[in-house]
Amino acid sequence: MTDQWWVGIRQRVEAAGGGPGGDKVFGAPGHKWVLEEPLTQDELAELEAQMGVRLPEEYRTFLLHVGAGGAGPAYGLFPVRREQGRWRWEGDGADMADLSMLSEPFPEQGPDPKLLDDLLAQCPEEEDFDNTEDFDAAMEGWDERWGDVMFAPERTAGAIVICHLGCAQREWLIVSGSHRGTIWSDNRVDDVDLAPLLDDDAMPVGFARWYTEWLEKAEHTAP
Repeated sequence: MTDQWWVGIRQRVEAAGGGPGGDKVFGAPGHKWVLEEPLTQDELAELEAQMGVRLPEEYRTFLLHVGAGGAGPAYGLFPVRREQGRWRWEGDGADMADLSMLSEPFPEQGPDPKLLDDLLAQCPEEEDFDNTEDFDAAMEGWDERWGDVMFAPERTAGAIVICHLGCAQREWLIVSGSHRGTIWSDNRVDDVDLAPLLDDDAMPVGFARWYTEWLEKAEHTAP
């Protein structure tokens, strides 16, 4: 049973936050060590019905036994809340996820390599322009084309944003497809493509490990 991951976790989070070094944990000023109340079984059922997908077990049991969001890695785990009868995740970049596509499988691979190669070959070079204004305009146009490819909504179908690391870097939880239940890093702002988080054995990191390893490190910082 995946809920075994969460025995005593809420109490450990509260203890870490109350420790003398709690404010030294990265991101603590953002989440302030506050955990939202867990969802009820009925609330979780309503959430999943609206999204048209059963959430990964480790995450859905976290929502039931620990909290609906709050204290967590980096600036915190994005909370899921109901507003005017509709559920949604809240946080910096949470709206990047298309909630109407959560039941669609997360893509197996990134953009067509040839397409990326062609785009990179078209990237403007400053020495090819007579003045800075023309170069800046060309670069702006290229950035838009690059963004259209890298940030196309279908590239993150079947996934939700769950964490903001700062500087527009985020982490996603895959909820549909063969990568279901794993955490992916999103550094596209730095022209680095989406990639799965891997452990020391090059195995994908799931939600429970992602969260509990953060807590273990936090407890060492804030004993």
